[in-house]
Amino acid sequence: MKNEDIDPEDREDDELFEHHRIVVDDGQSLVRIDKFLMDRLSNVTRTKIQNGIHDGFVKVNEKPIKPNHKIHPGDVITVSFPEPPRDTDVKPENIPLEIIFEDEHLLIVNKAAGMVVHPAFQNWTGTLVNALAYHFQNLPEMPGNTGRPGLVHRIDKDTSGLLVIAKTELALTQLAKQFFDHTIERTYWALVWGEPSLASGTININVGRSLKDRRVTTAFPEGDHGRTAITHYKILRSLRYVSLVECKLETGRTHQIRAHMKYLGHPVFNDAMYGGDQVLKGTTFSKYRQFVENCFKIIPRQALHAKTLGFVHPATKKFQHFDSELPNDFKEVMEKWDHYVKYN
Repeated sequence: MKNEDIDPEDREDDELFEHHRIVVDDGQSLVRIDKFLMDRLSNVTRTKIQNGIHDGFVKVNEKPIKPNHKIHPGDVITVSFPEPPRDTDVKPENIPLEIIFEDEHLLIVNKAAGMVVHPAFQNWTGTLVNALAYHFQNLPEMPGNTGRPGLVHRIDKDTSGLLVIAKTELALTQLAKQFFDHTIERTYWALVWGEPSLASGTININVGRSLKDRRVTTAFPEGDHGRTAITHYKILRSLRYVSLVECKLETGRTHQIRAHMKYLGHPVFNDAMYGGDQVLKGTTFSKYRQFVENCFKIIPRQALHAKTLGFVHPATKKFQHFDSELPNDFKEVMEKWDHYVKYN
């Protein structure tokens, strides 16, 4: 199945619509279109799909259809949902923040795993931005980024680690340019399945939304889809069945490390979206499998942490480097693996 989403950055006159064009696989079974689209489109409710069908925003082979229409192999489905008006007023919430550095221009936050960075579908409260709105007033916003004060980058909900927040227009502009120019230095620590064949290397493989599931980022080694993505990695510790790997980002695409490590055949440990929540290396003994399951319970998320951040300070023009400790769940699971390989 081919799913051709129009990137928001490429929208011009059609910016009020979410566009999808899906070509149904030859082997696809006959299913209702509303069920089919529920499985293919992220953050879309069945009600929204059915309403969209009734209103003529969903077509098959350029013709309006009914919600009980069954798709056939080769069908071309087009979806043009109007985006609902967004409430860009951020509700301030008294949520504690771990701030490891702050001056009049910026601050560095160590985000906990499980915290969403900014309000979005199904996560309108409890985000980092809600916390920032409570603790700071009048943070600047990027053009076209209304409702996300102070943000110049983000990390995934279940990834922990460092984020820089701009407090002034100068800081916002200067930091955004450094991200655009790929001069920001960012390293992540990841616990991955297995051990890469090379102790260090560079992954220069395009990544982009999966053609089968737009929620997932996938690697396109032929370069026919996606955007340039470059990750430099090196093994820090090998623990027989898993490895602690440092990943240095040259580009910062969505889920870049997670997609690149899966492409290498070494998914991030307990990364459910990219297959890391299965026992991928090791024995079939029940004792070992139970050990791995216990580790999954200790770190019920992808074992990925944004460890360091380096950039030229927008006001002083001096290079600054920030480091962070691994969170407790990551530390504990590392200790478990270290003990296991020593005594088994």
